[in-house]
Amino acid sequence: MTVLVTGAAGFIGAYTCQALAARGERVVGLDNHNDYYDPQLKRDRVAALCPGLDIRHLDLVDRDGMAALFDEVRPDRVVHLAAQAGVRYSLQNPHAYVASNLDGFVNVLELCRHRGITHLVYASSSSVYGDSATPPFSEDQRIDRPRSLYAATKAANELMAYTYAQLYGLRATGLRFFTVYGPWGRPDMAPLLFSRAVLAGRPIEVFNHGRMRRDFTHVSDIVDGILGALDRQAGGAGVPHEVFNLGNHTPVELERFIAVIEQAAGRPALKEYRPMQPGDMVETMADTSRAHAAFGFDPRTPIEAGLPPVVHWCRDYFGDAA
Repeated sequence: MTVLVTGAAGFIGAYTCQALAARGERVVGLDNHNDYYDPQLKRDRVAALCPGLDIRHLDLVDRDGMAALFDEVRPDRVVHLAAQAGVRYSLQNPHAYVASNLDGFVNVLELCRHRGITHLVYASSSSVYGDSATPPFSEDQRIDRPRSLYAATKAANELMAYTYAQLYGLRATGLRFFTVYGPWGRPDMAPLLFSRAVLAGRPIEVFNHGRMRRDFTHVSDIVDGILGALDRQAGGAGVPHEVFNLGNHTPVELERFIAVIEQAAGRPALKEYRPMQPGDMVETMADTSRAHAAFGFDPRTPIEAGLPPVVHWCRDYFGDAA
């Protein structure tokens, strides 16, 4: 079985490639190594987690290049994780989100449709819930009031995939990730931002004056969910498109999250309290009962177990003064 993984040098992508290769799949990766954050971290991540990975430097919006790759590799299934990420950055550079998350996603859908892909699994986000839903967020709740352009593009991806499933029978599964963390994570997210700052003795910005709760989900649990969804046999009758939450179902107070980092770092955090930032959500919490029933999704990693290794990895990779 050949699996094409887009965003293979990304945080979740590299761990997914590692897991697929470990069980004997032929894995081909795709990544454009953009400079949203340091591309060297992406290269180091791949070298550490999946050395020897066949990874192609290619952009999703390159229609000819993408078509040539599909024709060469002839994947059976596609795990589409590539996207322009980041809620706050979408306020600064909206065109990057339109290009990668909309134009790029259409290219993936078209190629999956015309090349006979048996299953497309793609990344959505907990951000789609926006102002419409009440925790715990369930897949049946509305997603028509996003708080950022990033969230709007992810909600649009779900509609686009549904349309291709309805019109062309393309089997597609969307996965709404909830605040994924772990070693080799994204440096723009709180786990690494806070860990590096505390290790270096720099202040951290605590938004909404600390009155926030997040459903932090360890990357190992997310990868288990991705593989479970990928392997799932087709669901019931109707349009072959499904959406599942992948979260820890245990929201953590931001102050508790910081306390675990402090303990692992062996020093206190210097906190600077700030008001709520545009585009952010006060609380996220996943109802994962649908994913549990469909493919046994059962996250097992509390932050007390999953967060200290992140702090230790930051110290090893960036150093105390990073």
